[in-house]
Amino acid sequence: MPPDVIRGREWHGRGVSLFAWTNEPDDSRQPPLISEHGGRVIGLNGHLADPADVTRLPDDSVGGCFSGWFAGDGELAASTAINRVCPVFYAETPELHVVGSRALLVHLAARPDDRIEYDVLALQAMVRQGFFLSDETPYQGVSALRPSSRLTVRDGVRSITETPLLEAAPAPTSARDKRAAIGELADALLATVAPLRDLGEPVNLALTGGRDTRILAAVLHAARVPFRATTNGLDTHPDVIIARRIAAKLGVEHTVIAPPQTAAKDAVLVEHPLSRAWETLRTCEGMTSAYESIVSYLPYSGKPTMSGQSGETLRAGSLNLLQTDLSDKALLRRIDNTFRKDGKLFTAAANEHARELAAPWLARPNRLEALDHIYIWYKVGRWQASARAGALRRGDPVRPFLDNRVARAALSLDQGWRLSEEVIYALILRLAPELRDVPIEGKPWRFAEGLTPRKPRWFWRDHVPPEHMPTAKTGGGWSWRTSPGPALSAVLREQVLGSLDALAPIVNPDEVRALFAGPVVTKPGPAWHLYTVSTLLTGLYPGKQPEGLEEITVSRPDPAR
Repeated sequence: MPPDVIRGREWHGRGVSLFAWTNEPDDSRQPPLISEHGGRVIGLNGHLADPADVTRLPDDSVGGCFSGWFAGDGELAASTAINRVCPVFYAETPELHVVGSRALLVHLAARPDDRIEYDVLALQAMVRQGFFLSDETPYQGVSALRPSSRLTVRDGVRSITETPLLEAAPAPTSARDKRAAIGELADALLATVAPLRDLGEPVNLALTGGRDTRILAAVLHAARVPFRATTNGLDTHPDVIIARRIAAKLGVEHTVIAPPQTAAKDAVLVEHPLSRAWETLRTCEGMTSAYESIVSYLPYSGKPTMSGQSGETLRAGSLNLLQTDLSDKALLRRIDNTFRKDGKLFTAAANEHARELAAPWLARPNRLEALDHIYIWYKVGRWQASARAGALRRGDPVRPFLDNRVARAALSLDQGWRLSEEVIYALILRLAPELRDVPIEGKPWRFAEGLTPRKPRWFWRDHVPPEHMPTAKTGGGWSWRTSPGPALSAVLREQVLGSLDALAPIVNPDEVRALFAGPVVTKPGPAWHLYTVSTLLTGLYPGKQPEGLEEITVSRPDPAR
């Protein structure tokens, strides 16, 4: 972001310095960047549900989305919340311990010169999945602190303590116990949004016909937080139809933003991927693929906004949600493939490294729990944490599902029960019973399969969910990223094949050439990931922003549609 929007504060003690920067335009956010409480200097990255809780840090029960930083003479500490979406990175040299929220800054501060040394083997996960499935970073000697962990440096000696992720309780077997468990999750969500009640302006909720934003509408309604809803789409789309019904039931203002109606096109002009990669590397520090669309910079806005991002936490994580076969063999295969997919594309060393990273997760006897925790550790704690850096340049959107207390409450519930979606359905009815007859968009509720008014299950003997509304096929699913066409494929190919020497420690050159052999890349995900890692290793960033790059024409593969 532009240097003139950055403000900073700093504190210095014996052998310790603490620096903090923000793009927020004033000091209205509490607690401040750096504050002193009872002789402790405390820095906060992110926000607390209750600013007064700053004096309790580090405390696993504090609500908010944050990491904490603590300094005193001869002592420095940092801590992560349960999903580490506000990251902590650290490095050590014979002279220094460096701890920070930006991995590249930590690396450069720890080096005796201004050269960057990459951990090429660690980047094998970036090529496979487009984000890190480990505590590694692209930078040699820099690691990410694990979830619910505290790093302490005292008189030059570093120690790390870690609290294991919560072990879920068995699924409750009585209606009373189910209500009690759901009540704890409801209380955590209500506490997260309670501070929004007195903001002076309504929260803008991006509302769809799906599950996660419906939960948020119910939470805001129950907490008496003023909000308005916005939905993107045509009046005939299920998202708009259902969102309008939800808003009407809850008595809130609803705005529909129709997509621009343009003439049918058989091609689009897109930015050169080198520009896209530079911006992604600059924002996400080589920990997110240029395949992803990162939110671009806009001047900071304090207006409260909310979306259903990371709502899968309440449903046992996205990896479990991908499964239709819940047999032990199928779940084990999902874990293994998450870490070791596309094995032929990689060198023996890269595959062995992936095998080592997968081993502790494959050894877990509870496969649903393993996939649930992998989602929190890596999909949220590495991918979400990295990609979120783009959105934070515009403001700090409210993300209840990323709240420390909410994540803890969710993880304490049995994975199979959460995966059934009974938890979130009961949660919605508890917080906003007005929504009991509003259908869901997409697939039916998982727990309701086979449920009819004549054959209700005992917990739902007084109510059967309404029929779902299938997702509408609009024909607008084409994307230039996933169907890159020959011109864009050629640009990706030229960069990747021209830098195979840099990629040689982790990929098999012949397999990479085969990936790009056709005129159009058939596996765009790995192609974009390779392109991102290639541009990183060959020095695109840090460096001057690419200039004079022409846009690229990407033709629609089925222009007759």
